[in-house]
Amino acid sequence: MQDLVIRDADVVDGTGADAYRADVVVDGGRIVSIVKEAAAAGCQRPKAVRELDAEGLVLAPGFIDMHAHSDLALLRDPDHSAKAAQGVTLEVLGQDGLSYAPVDDRTLGEVRRAIAGWNGPGDDVDFSWRSVGGYLDRLDHGFDGRGIAVNAAFLVPQGTVRALVVGWEDRPATPRELERMRELVARGLTEGAVGMSSGLTYPPGMYADRAELTELCRVVASHGGYWCPHHRSYGAGALEAYAETVEVARASGCPLHLAHATMNFGVNEGRAPELLALLDEAPAAGVDLTFDSYPYTPGSTTLAALLPSWAAEGGPERLLERLADDATADRIRYDLEVTGADGCHGVPVDWDSVEIAGTGDPALADRVGRTVAQSAAERGEEPWTTARRLLLADRLAPTVLQHVGHEENVRAIMRHRAHTVGSDGILWGARPHPRAHGTFPRCLGHYVRELGLLSLEECVARMTGRPAARLGLADRGVVREGNRADLVLFDPATVAAGATFEEPRRLPTGIPYVLVDGRFVIEDGRRTDVLAGRAVRRTARP
Repeated sequence: MQDLVIRDADVVDGTGADAYRADVVVDGGRIVSIVKEAAAAGCQRPKAVRELDAEGLVLAPGFIDMHAHSDLALLRDPDHSAKAAQGVTLEVLGQDGLSYAPVDDRTLGEVRRAIAGWNGPGDDVDFSWRSVGGYLDRLDHGFDGRGIAVNAAFLVPQGTVRALVVGWEDRPATPRELERMRELVARGLTEGAVGMSSGLTYPPGMYADRAELTELCRVVASHGGYWCPHHRSYGAGALEAYAETVEVARASGCPLHLAHATMNFGVNEGRAPELLALLDEAPAAGVDLTFDSYPYTPGSTTLAALLPSWAAEGGPERLLERLADDATADRIRYDLEVTGADGCHGVPVDWDSVEIAGTGDPALADRVGRTVAQSAAERGEEPWTTARRLLLADRLAPTVLQHVGHEENVRAIMRHRAHTVGSDGILWGARPHPRAHGTFPRCLGHYVRELGLLSLEECVARMTGRPAARLGLADRGVVREGNRADLVLFDPATVAAGATFEEPRRLPTGIPYVLVDGRFVIEDGRRTDVLAGRAVRRTARP
C-alpha cells in the first residue's frame, strides 16, 4: 500500500496548463502516480494507507518564496507558521547581499549588527558555522536535530563576501581582493548555493562597481547559478539602476533574477510600463531574466538603511559614531531631507511615510505603529532628532515600513510574463509588514479571485513551476510523477490573507493542507509537529 492518495483534487500542476481532476498518490516523499478522472472511470482507483478527500480543493505544488528573510527564523522557530500556513514549502534565503555565510568571527559580528533589524540580534542562535556549506548543514540539522519547517535554498551574499575580503570601505577592490572574492563565491556555489545576491543600496555591497559585479557574476554563471540583485535605486534612479543590472547580466552571461521588482516614490507613479519595456528588451540582448514582487504597496527595511552610504562606511560601529557626533549627524540629515540620500533611493525622505515596525529593545516598543513624524510630534521635536535618537538608543535595530508604493505599478508588474512571487518578509519586530504572513494567499484571493488580474493556473505557475526552473530544481515545482511531494491544497473560493497592517501575524484562511516531502506540516488548517524541511542544494558544477 502507498502512503497517501489525495482523491478528486482539482490539480493545478504549476506549468500554467488548465486544471484537471485526478487522484494523486504519494509514497516515500514522492508523487508516484497521477490518475486522471477520465482514466479512473474505467479502472480501479488507487488505494493507500491514508485517503484524503480533496473535493472542492485545488492541489498545487508547494509555493516557492523567491525572496525570504528567514535565515535565522528557520533555526529559532520550529513552528514557522508564517510561511507553512501560506502553503510555502521552499524559501530562498541569503537575500539582498547580506547574510551569515561565508564569514569569519569579525565579519559575523558586523553582519549580525548590520541586519539585526531583519532577523533580530541572533542571541538565541548557535552560530557554529562559517561557510556556506556549514550553514546549509545547520539547516539540515535544524531544530534539535529534527530538521526545519520548510525547505530552504541559499544565495551567496555578495555584500558579506565583500565585507570578509575588503571590509566596509568605499573603495575599489584590488586585483588580489577580487580574486579572493571570486574564490569565495565559487566555493559557496560548489557547496550548494543556487546563485548570488546583491544589496546595492546596502553597505558594503553597494560599494562594488559594475566591473566587480560583472566578474563575480561570471563565476556564478560558470556554476549554473543566477544573480539576484536588489539594485541601486527604487526611486529617482530606478530605471538606470535596472539597466545596470541588465548590462551586468549581459556582459557576464549570468541569468538575472531581479529582487522585489517595483517602482516606488512619487517620481515613479505610473511608470511601470517604462520598466517593463526595458525588461522586454533584455532577452534580445541575450539576458535570461526573471523577477519577483510582492502584492502590496508599502516597502519594508531598516531605519538605518535610509541613511547615506558614506555614513555607513567602515561598518555598523562607525555609523553609530557618526550618528553620535552632532556635526556629522547634521550632514546626514541634510543628505536625507534635502539632497535625497542614496539609501533613500535618491528621494528626500518623507518622515510621514516612514512607520516604525519594530525595535530591538522592548523599552522602545511604544514607537511601533507610529510614523517618525508622529512620534516626533508627540515628543515636541524634529523628525530627524527622533530618528537619530532611536537609531542610537536601539543600536541600528529599528525596522520600518515605507508607504511609497503605487497600486497601478504593482498590478502592471504582476502581469508580466517574467514575474514570480517573493514575500520579502521580515519576521522580526513587533509589527512587521503583513507580506511576511500574507503574500501567497493574497495573490490567490485578492488578485486572482477578486480582481481577476491573473488566471488561477497562471498565478500558481508563478509561485511554483517557474521559480523551480529558475532555481534549477527539476523535481520540484510541478505536480508530476516522480517529483517531490511538496504540495498544497487550498479552497479557491475562500483562500485569503489574514494578515493586515494592524494585525500582521494573523494566519491565512482557506489552506487546510500543506505537505513537505510527503508529510503534513499543515493538517486541517493547523500546524503539526512535523519538521520535514531541509537545505535544497543546487548540484550543477562548472
